Amino acid sequence: MAHLLEQMAYVGEQPWHGLGNLLAPKQPLEVWAKQAGMDWQIEASPVRFMTDTVGHLGAIQSFPEHKVLYRSDSKAALSVVSQRYQVVQPREVLEFYRDLTEVAGYELETAGVLKGGKKFWALAKTGQSAALKGNDRVHGYLLLATSCDGTLATTATPTTIRVVCNNTLSIAVNGATQAIKVPHSTKFDAQAVKQQLGVAVSQWDAFMYRMRTLSERKVKSHEAMNYFLRVLCDVQPANAKAEPVALSNERALNKVQSLYDGQGHGADLESAKGTAWGLLNAVTEYVDHEKRARSTEHRMDSAWFGQGATIKQRALDAALQLAA
Repeated sequence: MAHLLEQMAYVGEQPWHGLGNLLAPKQPLEVWAKQAGMDWQIEASPVRFMTDTVGHLGAIQSFPEHKVLYRSDSKAALSVVSQRYQVVQPREVLEFYRDLTEVAGYELETAGVLKGGKKFWALAKTGQSAALKGNDRVHGYLLLATSCDGTLATTATPTTIRVVCNNTLSIAVNGATQAIKVPHSTKFDAQAVKQQLGVAVSQWDAFMYRMRTLSERKVKSHEAMNYFLRVLCDVQPANAKAEPVALSNERALNKVQSLYDGQGHGADLESAKGTAWGLLNAVTEYVDHEKRARSTEHRMDSAWFGQGATIKQRALDAALQLAA
């Protein structure tokens, strides 16, 4: 099976998905572009098609409302989009971080290409860090990702990574994600996005205050099961006994329960054992590392941009409600 993950690069320890080319720290963006598989351009061509004519080759017609996007290096087609579609180049994603790394102290940590070039991203450490009880450390990151097939707006997402288990979680405050999204109907303005992100990144302290609250909220066994039912099966506590659980959900429930009960990385730390923080991290570890997927690459795509990201957001919301 062809890899969903075309190529990626990283510095430091191997990423949680276990993939990529190792780089020395503080490499120039030109090296990142080459090693992360992002040193190519998205080109555009008018859509043309051939009409069938009996006994003849047919006539070539054009469809001017749309264009084909393709890779400059391999000429592989990426998508068919409208003429209004605003392309963001792989190099623009890396360039977004140039002043952040040179002036603001950010450090690029991973970058890469998914689905043969249809999605690409870069992730940088912001320098923000906090520790919960038992030296349970969490670092702040900024993820910038986009697509050229319409499946993902260009999105800058303040993100946290829990060091002990490499669980990833998007920062949300008062139920609202701090992600900045630029639809492909609009031209991507990197400086405007950074100005908006200044507000989002400043929410770090407020977010970590809430995570500390979760680490101090002790949880009873029935609360834990109701939480997992709600997050993974969308079953409300009042209906927990009345509604049957699908077999696939039962597997997920058993897995997250075992992660919470001690099998998860960091599950026995003072911050996580028997707490709402432990519940949340059982779900994030399940989504990032354990959830069934066709490949590690598919799991990564889901955990950051798809169903897995939705489950993690629901887990965060439910944990905060539990601690309220």
